Amino acid sequence: MNDSSHACDVKRLEAIGWREWISLPELGIARIKAKIDTGARTSALHAFEVVPFTREGAPWVKFRMHPVQRDASRELMCEAAVVDERVVRDSGGHAEQRYVIETPVCLGGECWPVEVTLTSRDDMLFRMLLGRTAIRGRYLVDASRSYLIRKRR
Repeated sequence: MNDSSHACDVKRLEAIGWREWISLPELGIARIKAKIDTGARTSALHAFEVVPFTREGAPWVKFRMHPVQRDASRELMCEAAVVDERVVRDSGGHAEQRYVIETPVCLGGECWPVEVTLTSRDDMLFRMLLGRTAIRGRYLVDASRSYLIRKRR
């Protein structure tokens, strides 16, 4: 592939802002504010009281989460199949063993499967980070703007 054909591919990608509203329908999360974080390889979701269990011989986790930043009163209980466990380094360089789930992420009427690590983000402003592998080939990020995507009808 030459540089000119790559440039044409890039121009067709829609721009998203550095933060966007997304949904995680299989987790029962209709709307959550996500930081689009190209510095993070993997996406991360706020989770606490993460409990592993087995369903039909496969590893699963159930966890609680607060979907709204700065609001601990609203709480959801979620369940998902575990696809992996990984050591992830946070922005401070601290290593943490995390469960990895795969769940559809919906943005602007488009939905696609994304791997998401589960971690406590109580001290973070955003309950969800959408990492670069989740958006690669789908969107360009305009770091100067927010909420560029509106739900398509």
